[in-house]
Amino acid sequence: MVESDAVRTTSRVGRSTAHDGPIDLRSDTVTRPTKQMRGAMAAAEVGDDVLDRDPTMRELEERVAALLGAADAVWTPSGSMGNLIALMHHLERGDAFLAPAGAHVLDAELGTAAWIAGGMPRPLEHDAGPGKVSPAAVRRAAGSAGPYYTLRTTLLCLENTHNAAGGTVTAPDEHAAVVAAARGAKLRVHLDGARLWHAAVALGVPPGALTVGSDTVQVCLSKGLGAPVGSVVAGSAEFAQDARRLRKMLGGGVRQGGVLAAAGLVALDRVDRLTEDHERARTLAAGLRERGWQVAVPETNIVLVAVADLEGTIRSFEAAGVRASTMSGQVRLMTHADLTDADITAALDRIGPVDGSRPTAPAATPGRGVRIRAGRAPVRPAGR
Repeated sequence: MVESDAVRTTSRVGRSTAHDGPIDLRSDTVTRPTKQMRGAMAAAEVGDDVLDRDPTMRELEERVAALLGAADAVWTPSGSMGNLIALMHHLERGDAFLAPAGAHVLDAELGTAAWIAGGMPRPLEHDAGPGKVSPAAVRRAAGSAGPYYTLRTTLLCLENTHNAAGGTVTAPDEHAAVVAAARGAKLRVHLDGARLWHAAVALGVPPGALTVGSDTVQVCLSKGLGAPVGSVVAGSAEFAQDARRLRKMLGGGVRQGGVLAAAGLVALDRVDRLTEDHERARTLAAGLRERGWQVAVPETNIVLVAVADLEGTIRSFEAAGVRASTMSGQVRLMTHADLTDADITAALDRIGPVDGSRPTAPAATPGRGVRIRAGRAPVRPAGR
């Protein structure tokens, strides 16, 4: 789907045996740069991006803008900074903004939407499916103009895929309907597309099909694609000009940024291989269900496991040689580029059945079997 003149990279599918040590399923951000990516970084053409632009960084920004159907784009060190820049651009202090409950901009960015951008967050229930809000809900929440002292709602923030809901995907027609409702209510729209690449691959559509009508879009290069750092926030030419100023204000201006941007260009060449992560996530989820764990069918590469004892389960998984994280009161397991089919098989063997009736620890990793029974846990804030 995506091509580049940068050094191409391949998936590490050649390794047929599982890791001897712990299998890390905490996040798809734990991947390490490939040799091809490191080579591209070492050979990158660079300049001072703060003074007169870095050529490799500019190439990345233009390429991402084209992929997203935007006029221009600006590289940022992180997705959180990209989201914050967009909110600072759109909001005046005291404005309210809407977002699906559990959205990253609400729960996992240290409150910067309110603290720095000056916006008042208003979460919306997922009334159109996990991670999704309906056009009607947007219209109701936006309300209508009132007296001068009433709260103004001016922005809708969407997230695709929705991380805390388990990597759920919003299709182009669903996105378009919600954006149309926002437009009808005179709201601007920002799309947190940290894992938009996953959504595009899962749906078999170009990324730009998922951004139609959005004023600004943030996409990440280190989540699933393997870059060591970097996101890009895109929008109009006027937005990009303002975004560069805001990035500098937040300390995000870099000098020879091409060293980092080169990794991003190679990362874009890995979009197609995200299908492997999705397939492995489905295999992992199916294997856990066979072993008695309470697991939903994943839409992308995030597997959520409902358990009664969240922290105890995490410790037991760790002792068995499987690293996991928590999200929305559940255990989160994420597949990524540094894993193979053998790793998934080994992870299932190490975790074992939910009642812990057979050994689960690998020979090289001492620990006790998992003995936590599945059940519901209270909702907790999400994170990337």
